[in-house]
Amino acid sequence: MSYAKEREQNIARNKALLHDLGIAPLKPKIEPKENLRKKVAAKKRKSPSSESDELEEPPKKASRLTDDSNEPGRTRRSSRLAGKTVDYKQEQDRGVPEPITIKRVQKVKVGQLKSKRTYDPHRYGHIPDVEVGTWWATREDCSTASVHAPWVSGIAPGPNGAYSIALSGGYDDDVDDGYAFTFTGSGGRDLKGTKTAPKNLRTAPQSSGQTFEDRNNAALQKSVDTQKPVRVIRGFKGKARSKYAPSEGYRYDGLYLVKKAWIEKGLNKGGFLVCKFAFVRMPGQEDIPVNDGGDDE
Repeated sequence: MSYAKEREQNIARNKALLHDLGIAPLKPKIEPKENLRKKVAAKKRKSPSSESDELEEPPKKASRLTDDSNEPGRTRRSSRLAGKTVDYKQEQDRGVPEPITIKRVQKVKVGQLKSKRTYDPHRYGHIPDVEVGTWWATREDCSTASVHAPWVSGIAPGPNGAYSIALSGGYDDDVDDGYAFTFTGSGGRDLKGTKTAPKNLRTAPQSSGQTFEDRNNAALQKSVDTQKPVRVIRGFKGKARSKYAPSEGYRYDGLYLVKKAWIEKGLNKGGFLVCKFAFVRMPGQEDIPVNDGGDDE
């Protein structure tokens, strides 16, 4: 079976699964449109006009003051010491100067916060003062706001289930229907990346199977049992396949429950197993805005 055919079948199966979870009542009849952020153009510096160049005279140099104290045979003195009695012997005998301590600026490493968090991200439910629909430009900003702590990982594990996940792109056969979606777990990829992108941990192909022994996958499986709410942020990378992804940056779309967890053959050349999860949005939250270019297969 070809990759495209297998993907098509997986998507159809995932859509049927989400439909059976009863998400229809959660969707509003009229879905709000996304408010696009206007990009501010950089202001150009105005060059001085030719008329002003002709009218303005070049700055005049200040005339030099003559100092009799600098005549041959006399001790040279600074103009700032004019009129003052200076003990030159004491000035010259200052001893060994103390070393100046230089504070080196440390580079911010991955996972290290630029600014202090107001709230602890290791909590279930909403973060105080962060409304559903809040938008950030980067994952680092999401972390600082305590909504989703990891800068790279898509899952933030906790003892009674996952605290949060980042939904941004995902696997080719995942379905994002806004108020419910399927999500593929973590693991099974070479963390060295690829030859062309060795530092990008998400470019390497699947090289081994995923399991529920993985800490992140185990947390999501635990969420099925505890039904602890999971915070979800959506990223711009999912726009190509879902109308619910933001056009840019990352948006907090509220609390979801993990309704199902299972393992199936993944959509990869090696046929390695992957962990899959089905999320359903909790009722009573702000409607999710839709973009203008989602494929929404």
